[in-house]
Amino acid sequence: MLEEQIDCPTRPKTSAMIMKLFQITLVVLVLLINLAIAFPSWAERAPSLTSNPNYFQVGQKVIWLYKARADSSDVQRIPAEVVKLSSKQVQIKVYKHNNEFVNRWVNPNKLENSQKVKGSVL
Repeated sequence: MLEEQIDCPTRPKTSAMIMKLFQITLVVLVLLINLAIAFPSWAERAPSLTSNPNYFQVGQKVIWLYKARADSSDVQRIPAEVVKLSSKQVQIKVYKHNNEFVNRWVNPNKLENSQKVKGSVL
């Protein structure tokens, strides 16, 4: 009689363990399928900043392609120096005629690497 009392509670524990094991197996299976599907997106490499021709560093000499007005076709090439970098803009230092300077935030598409310009002129 004592054995019957001990034996009965083990059956519900066994079914609960099987159910828990099934849930864990299901979660692991879903994660593995998700990784298998998402893996091709990992294969794409992010572009290297140093191989990008529009990559700038603080202290680098650049040429600012300045337009006085958006509808103007006249582009002024102003020498400048990179001061700060952000994800969308570059802050440059532009020297004035009286040995002073002014900082401007510009779009990186409006800048040229001054070494690239010097190489193309020679």
